[in-house]
Amino acid sequence: MEEIFPHFSAIFLLFCGFLTYLCHVLWWKHESCRIKLRKQGITGPPPSMILGNIPEMKRMVSEISDTPKIDGRLTVLPYFQHWTNNYGKLFRFALGGIQLLYVSNLEMVKEISRFRSLELGKPAYLQNERGALLGKGLITANGAAWSHQRKTITPQLCTEKIKDMVELMVESGNILVETWERIIESEGEDDGIVEIMVDQHMRNFTSYIASKMIFGNDHHKGFKIFPKCQALINAMGGATTLGIPFSRFLPNKANRTAWELSKKIHGMIMDIANERTGSTSEDMLQVILEAAQYGDEFSPLTKDEFIADNCKDVFFGGYEPPALAAIWGLMLLASHPEWQARARSEVLEVCEGQQHLDYDMLSKMKVLKMVIQEVLRLYPGVALASREALQDVKIGNVQVPKGVGIWIFLLALHRDPELWGPDADVFNPERFVDGVAGACKSPLAYIPFGLGARVCPGQNMAIMELKVLFARILSNFNLTISPNYHHSPQFGLLLAPEHGVQLLIQRI
Repeated sequence: MEEIFPHFSAIFLLFCGFLTYLCHVLWWKHESCRIKLRKQGITGPPPSMILGNIPEMKRMVSEISDTPKIDGRLTVLPYFQHWTNNYGKLFRFALGGIQLLYVSNLEMVKEISRFRSLELGKPAYLQNERGALLGKGLITANGAAWSHQRKTITPQLCTEKIKDMVELMVESGNILVETWERIIESEGEDDGIVEIMVDQHMRNFTSYIASKMIFGNDHHKGFKIFPKCQALINAMGGATTLGIPFSRFLPNKANRTAWELSKKIHGMIMDIANERTGSTSEDMLQVILEAAQYGDEFSPLTKDEFIADNCKDVFFGGYEPPALAAIWGLMLLASHPEWQARARSEVLEVCEGQQHLDYDMLSKMKVLKMVIQEVLRLYPGVALASREALQDVKIGNVQVPKGVGIWIFLLALHRDPELWGPDADVFNPERFVDGVAGACKSPLAYIPFGLGARVCPGQNMAIMELKVLFARILSNFNLTISPNYHHSPQFGLLLAPEHGVQLLIQRI
């Protein structure tokens, strides 16, 4: 008996230590952050110990019964509106073990925009829960690793580079126009009208451009990556899949699918990269390959990870968000024939009957720019700007504890009547006639490409792509909303139409 007792004591102590560790990881670590925020007057919905506010979020989503109108309040992520009504425009909530500050307070947004220290970076969950898609590249990296990657990629998206890519964008637009003409010829009735689900066509347009920009002469190989990226996006799930302890390690169907697709995408990118020995290409892949030679001192990534993850991030960022903007934009133009006609008239006037488009011509299309700005205000593809305090940081008057994330919900900011007026939910490009400064109370109420040091480096390229796309479509086709279209914006990783967008297309 005496021999058994010491072993029992040791096991008991180990068990107590394990319980203490679990208590710290699952509760006290997060509760201490909440206490620090409560002392500053920042409250929020009470969380459960393991799942945080996820059960309440799922319940509110399931209770949505109203169908949103095209010009009307969106019911995407309804819990944010509910909690804003109860706790104001600055509150805390939890996704499992992820502690978050929700921000739609303009003054706080301004402070975040001004913050330049590397102590405020991208949330860890982007590399953890979203790592299969985003990896450790530019979108998710922090500190010196992010700085090195940013300096590598940003110069490739400057104005001069974009001017050189206009011809490529027009080429992709012409492919789209020819595709729709063939569909009309083969499927159109006597009136020459066909119904087209435009989603895939928009993704084809943007992925063709992204493939050529990144992989150059190997773009046909890069284009094969696109459907696997799309499948991976679909497998990743929405906001309420984040933060559940250990869920990302479970070999369930969704995780196994994501792991397999991520591995295939990595392999396809590296196959292209490994064939580049002695290449003189000037595409994005070549720039990333050269930067990978000097990344060891900045980055925890291996050379292969640096190459594959940054190609994947540029490819994802270069095709999916602009494709979604194009999908929403065509829906809005089809729903507002007066603006469709006005934008078409401008395009035809600038082009003077020519099919040719160049950078200078596109720069003259002011109405088209206003339309695009309004599309991105109402339906920003990346509807959340996220940050995380990598150390205890002070943002304005708020002390944000280390490890706490920050979410700025763009839909709340972009549709706030206090900032945009009583027609904040209405499609009205005229509000941008004097630019962003004249459209709302503060330019920082409009951040479709993010804010601060981490604003999207490809924003000017995305605007130019949309200009080319809309100009080519409007000069060749008339758009009408199909009676089969069901307006149902849905937020997963990005803000996308749940059932796609069906339009009636007629050749002009």
